[in-house]
Amino acid sequence: MSHPLDQRRTNRRALLAGCAGTVAALTSGTRLGRAASPAVQDDPSTITLFRDVRIFDGVHPERSAPAYLLVQDGMINTISEAPIEAPAGARVIEGNGATLMPGLIDAHWHTMLCEIPISELFTADINYVDLIAGRAATKTLMRGFTSVRDMAGPSFGLKRAIDEGVLAGPRIWPSGAIISQTSGHGDYRKRWEVPSKGTELSYGERINAGVIADGPDEVLRATREQLMLGASQIKLAAGGGIISDHDPIDVTEYGQAEIEAAVGAAADWGTYVTVHTYMPRAIQRALQAGVKCIEHGQLIDDASAAMIAEAGAWWCLQPFVDDPALRNPAEPNPEKNAIVSKGTDTAYRLAITHKIKVAWGTDILFSEEATKHHGALLAAMTRWYTPAETLIMATSANAELLALSGPRNPYPGVLGRVETGAIADLLLVEGNPLDDLSLFTTPETSLRVIMQGGIIHKG
Repeated sequence: MSHPLDQRRTNRRALLAGCAGTVAALTSGTRLGRAASPAVQDDPSTITLFRDVRIFDGVHPERSAPAYLLVQDGMINTISEAPIEAPAGARVIEGNGATLMPGLIDAHWHTMLCEIPISELFTADINYVDLIAGRAATKTLMRGFTSVRDMAGPSFGLKRAIDEGVLAGPRIWPSGAIISQTSGHGDYRKRWEVPSKGTELSYGERINAGVIADGPDEVLRATREQLMLGASQIKLAAGGGIISDHDPIDVTEYGQAEIEAAVGAAADWGTYVTVHTYMPRAIQRALQAGVKCIEHGQLIDDASAAMIAEAGAWWCLQPFVDDPALRNPAEPNPEKNAIVSKGTDTAYRLAITHKIKVAWGTDILFSEEATKHHGALLAAMTRWYTPAETLIMATSANAELLALSGPRNPYPGVLGRVETGAIADLLLVEGNPLDDLSLFTTPETSLRVIMQGGIIHKG
């Protein structure tokens, strides 16, 4: 007779396999090609010449002298301050002194969850959720975000649809489901669903938004399942969360042996584990277990910040501030959010003091209205950094974090930089964003061209 837990695992694997291909299954059979978008879309082999542009390369805190840049076969072919003769059949874009820069990267995004209300996420048909997420993905790209690191959600099918050209959207580095202990940040069951029936999966597990795993063996299996589905990195809930109802912010989640199980499995696949937490105790435990990145951490202390620096780990911070203009109207637990926001200034100060590798992300959830603040959250970084430092963080630094996935990196190549041989993910910005980050709050007028892999989506 099979053990109830074994049956639960069998059910989970069958359901996850179905959920992972929901979007892609709707379009399988024939290659649909690139769908219509608010953009010009063409073959990546098209040759494009940008003339008279000032280049911000994603690395240095200034723009170049007027320059020419040639894109061919989806890559940056030539950069020159001397005039470049347009090859036969090339598209020519006159920059007139506008800024050419790398596409923006959000290192903490939720592709499937950013626009769908939380009540709909856990009640609506998954096909409806997929379609809302697809619409949101196209809008994300049109705000200038050509790549995102997805930090939990059933995004594998949507990623495939974008990669195959079914619809326009950012490149996605998927984590798959957040792996959580019982009562942790990824446990969205209602109280009346406890105790567990053993073989029954919660709705969040059935759609692969989150996986509940207790003990090293279950965490190991859950990690391997997400890697099997295509995760480029693994996300664990190591501490209390804002949007989760049952775990206070201050709690520490997962023992060191459980975290080590995930870290070992991810390392065997050449990739890494990142953890959600705000608190020092959980940060220190995660680092001791070999975790390579901390998500959030706004309530950190000096000793924990020093540990991040010593470990050479990444810290993906978000500009959570008590600003009515940036407030998420769908925030389910504003009291928790206020606690976290109070620590944001200290967190950034400690990151700067300890010279920690900081990534930029937004963590927008459950609100179409809040996604309109995407560029404003980039501009808010001037509270702690210069515009140039912020843009370096949101381009080449974030690209370095994406590359931490090693062989699980779904888009090998140079991103986040404007240099010869890099992938041609480019923005042509009307104005100088190194002086004025508010340009990204109005992408519909400030972004003249949005190019991804040599394909123009706006221009």
